[in-house]
Amino acid sequence: MKRTKGFTLIELMIVVAIIAIIAAVGFPSYQNYIVQTNRTQCQSALAQMANAMERHYTLSTPSSYTGAAIGPANTGLPSVFATQAPLDATPTCNLTIVSATVNDYLLAATPIAGTVLAGDGLSTLNAAGQKCWFEGLDAGGDPDEPTQCKPW
Repeated sequence: MKRTKGFTLIELMIVVAIIAIIAAVGFPSYQNYIVQTNRTQCQSALAQMANAMERHYTLSTPSSYTGAAIGPANTGLPSVFATQAPLDATPTCNLTIVSATVNDYLLAATPIAGTVLAGDGLSTLNAAGQKCWFEGLDAGGDPDEPTQCKPW
């Protein structure tokens, strides 16, 4: 009796089942990795924006954090740095100046709706260097509220 070369249907079904199991485990991990990477890029951009705020402070006469935003208010889109992050890829968060006074500021990275970061949470950074991630809160969040603030 001559045996033909090839795979049986059972062998192919086993291979397909193994691939399906690997995909079921790996894909959610990959999605989580993508969200974490984008959050880290937005937080890194916040740190770079803080450097730009410090540069603005030292170049202003008299020294002040005011005037670093676009327009007459001291809040909103920054004039001293990019308005979205990541800086070298498709934007996933908006960078804003929440408040700016003579000696203090609060910066925020807010997830953009419809991106991988939507629903992930707001990240903030203030002049004292306090870094907060408000998991699941895309707006609001009080940096002085320790139950909401997760350091990053």
